[in-house]
Amino acid sequence: MQDHAAGKPLPDTAVLLAEIRGWAQELGFARVGVANIDLASDEAHFLDWLDAGFNGEMGYMSRHGTKRSRPADLLPGTVTCLSARMNYWPAEAADAATTLEDGRLGYVSRYALGRDYHKLLRSRLQKLCERIVERVGPCGYRAFADSAPVLEKALARNAGLGWIGKHTNLIDRDSGSYFFLGEIYLDFALPPDTPGTAHCGSCSACIPACPTGAIVAPYRLDARRCISYLTIELKGAIPVEFRRAIGNRIYGCDDCQLACPWNKFAAPTGERDFRVRHGLDHAELVALFAWSAADFARNTAGSAIARIGYERWLRNVAVALGNAPTSAAVIAALEARAGHESSLVREHVAWALAGHLEHVNRAE
Repeated sequence: MQDHAAGKPLPDTAVLLAEIRGWAQELGFARVGVANIDLASDEAHFLDWLDAGFNGEMGYMSRHGTKRSRPADLLPGTVTCLSARMNYWPAEAADAATTLEDGRLGYVSRYALGRDYHKLLRSRLQKLCERIVERVGPCGYRAFADSAPVLEKALARNAGLGWIGKHTNLIDRDSGSYFFLGEIYLDFALPPDTPGTAHCGSCSACIPACPTGAIVAPYRLDARRCISYLTIELKGAIPVEFRRAIGNRIYGCDDCQLACPWNKFAAPTGERDFRVRHGLDHAELVALFAWSAADFARNTAGSAIARIGYERWLRNVAVALGNAPTSAAVIAALEARAGHESSLVREHVAWALAGHLEHVNRAE
């Protein structure tokens, strides 16, 4: 963090904000707003969520205490937060619903089909910070892209970028919800934008759309049941009770967003780095399961998928193969991994094989 130049007069805030928004647009952000950093009510909601154990194995959610909801505790001197939004929906990707309906294919959450957003957003936010420093002089700042304990959706709502929907994702009535969020904490004041207001109304389409019932009540998500958690965050065995419901989702899940009516207004990304790589928008499960560790490393390099590692990749694909239509190719693929060195992989392969062999025996 850099020191703010004490006593240095800032430019007219209206002019400065207009400049910041212009620079953000040049850097690929769809929108940027200024958030009020008072998150007292959101802190209470978050602590209640933690008390319920809904974070599962995500211990990092509680590790920093209230720093997540108190920006000035995380970064002393913070008085302003800029919240920025960048669209990620790849227009060229195979139709999501069609892919989900084809059990021979693996479904990857659309945010993960291109390059990992963390570094890209952080780099663009840093460039925005540098433009701000050029304009106002030395100041205290720090950029975040899902890289520190920050209540990003609450801050984005406070910045007028949308509202937190019943599925707990941020929604904008003009752009849907397929976007990434990033933040910049600043040590000088800017006038906050008007917070976003809710427009879910009586709609609750996202709740029954969740395959595993993770949205246990409006605005309340039990991450332990969420397919994104089960396929990405969970390090051990996927609970048997959720395996059938996971279907062919091998990395993340978009179902609650796909069901949201506001996403008919979703804008596709203009960012080249978020375009589909390696055909992962419609890849066959048998082919994905045949990847070697070297194949996995090569095909997920620079992707968010790389973070789960090869072992969990095989775990996830094994579950999807267990839900695929029974065929000789599927059974052969699973049998080829039945003696895998990883007990985690072997256990999920055994589960998948048992279901197919039972189907074959019934047919005979």
